[in-house]
Formats: sequence, structure tokens, C-alpha cells
Amino acid sequence: MRQTRYQAIADDLRRRIEAGAVGPGRLLPSEAELSADYGASRVTVRRALERLREEGLVESRQGLGWLVASDPLRQTLGRLGTIEAQLTGEGRRSERRVLDFRFTRPPTRVQRWLDADVVLRVRRLNLADGEPFALVTVWCPEALGAELSRADVERSPFYELIGVPLGGATQTIAAGSAGASEAAELGVPEGSPVLRCQRVTRSGDGEVVLVSEHVFPAHLTEFVVEIPHADASIAASGLRLVE
Repeated sequence: MRQTRYQAIADDLRRRIEAGAVGPGRLLPSEAELSADYGASRVTVRRALERLREEGLVESRQGLGWLVASDPLRQTLGRLGTIEAQLTGEGRRSERRVLDFRFTRPPTRVQRWLDADVVLRVRRLNLADGEPFALVTVWCPEALGAELSRADVERSPFYELIGVPLGGATQTIAAGSAGASEAAELGVPEGSPVLRCQRVTRSGDGEVVLVSEHVFPAHLTEFVVEIPHADASIAASGLRLVE
């Protein structure tokens, strides 16, 4: 039986996805771009995409468009760990790419935590199976980062490099949208939903030793909190309303 146009487009997109031309969680070209590529109407292209959605191969997200279906990475907040450990635990290949490495004065929002006039600032891109997963900026007091090199922080987590026994951390998570440079580095449209996390890490004696900010595409990650017992209130622990 002769294929309809939308079936042919769906078959070609399916082959591209199965061949890995577009990785899990990554965006497909827009409907307008696909329409131009295939010389078909947007109605026909949308019907092809709907066919693939029925098969569980693609999904659509408000503010993003069509993307290859994937399970988001679940990050547990009940213990102090690294992105790399979380990715490895999920069976994914982890890679970090340092975008900027410099000693500088910390911004006000960081200086309120770190007792240092000069800090090592490292900005990096974390990748999962070769695809951008998180944009991370870490600030470390000069006294702890003076002997570190760009190669060091590209190879190993700060937790393994600073030589200080760690106590715990406070992590704050909020919803946001991707700015132009963040969108370009994460491979998502400008203005798309992201999760912004600030982590303040302390040594065993309570001194703040690291401040980090993480930006995650919202469709690629979930944060999971284990609640060992139920109190009278069902409100989330640590909930804070912002104006």
C-alpha cells in the first residue's frame, strides 16, 4: 500500500532518532523548519510528529517545542553528592567542559557566604552522554584553590580537590528561564524553563568552602526528596515564598 506523505516523514524522522542523529531529551527542528526541509505543510509535519508521539518516541513541551522522549535524571537531595556521581548512577556517561577559569573578586551574593576577597571562579558545562545537561559556576576561596589548575577542575570534582573534610550543604532550588547565553550553551531555546540551584557547601567545622550555582534544563532533571516520616503539616520542608 502506498505511503501517505505524513507516514513517509514519520518514518524518516524515526530513522534519524534511532540512528542517534538527535539524542534523548534534545530538541527536534521546529515545525516550520521541518516543513521547509520536507517540502510539506505544517499540518502534514504535525501529523507525522503526532504519530511518533503515539509511539513514545517524541514529546512536546510548552516553551520548547518537539523533542526526543527521554527519562529525566533524578537527583536525590538527601545526601551531598556530585552531578557526575548522579549521572554514573543512572548509567550515563559524564563529561565536564571548563568554559572559564580565573581568580577574581566574588560577586556580592557570593561574598556574603565566602570570607574571601579573591576567589577561584570556574564556569563549566556538564554533559550527559555527550549532550549538555547543566551549566555550573563554582566559587572557591583563593586559599583553597591557589594550587588548582584548569586541568584539575576539568578532571575531578572540587569535593575531591580542595583537601577539606566536608560537613554538609544547603541547596536552594527555584524555577527560572534561560537567558540568551545560557540557552546557547545548554542547547535550548532562549526563555525556556530551567531549574536554578544554589549550593552552599561547608567544611566539617562549619566554614563555607564552596558556593556553586547550577542551571538545569527543566525537562532533563528531577529532584527527589525522601521524607522518612510524616508530621501534622503536609507542607514541603524548607518551603519559602518569594515576592
